[in-house]
Amino acid sequence: MGERMQAAAGCLTAAVGAGAGLAVWSVDVRGRLWRFEQSPDWSVLYAELPLMVLGGVAVSLGLWAVLRRLRPRR
Repeated sequence: MGERMQAAAGCLTAAVGAGAGLAVWSVDVRGRLWRFEQSPDWSVLYAELPLMVLGGVAVSLGLWAVLRRLRPRR
């Protein structure tokens, strides 16, 4: 695989990981943001959202690197 193809695969993997992190974060976000009879919990937006997106990117790139290591070279 050429260098450009590897770079494109890495960028695509990071984008998919960010999307997966965002999808996992968005599950029941309304319930976490608005607690019963309480004010909004803004840490859901400024703490949880970036951590989930970065976590998704890190996990996907880590998995991509492991799969690249395990795949035999040609």
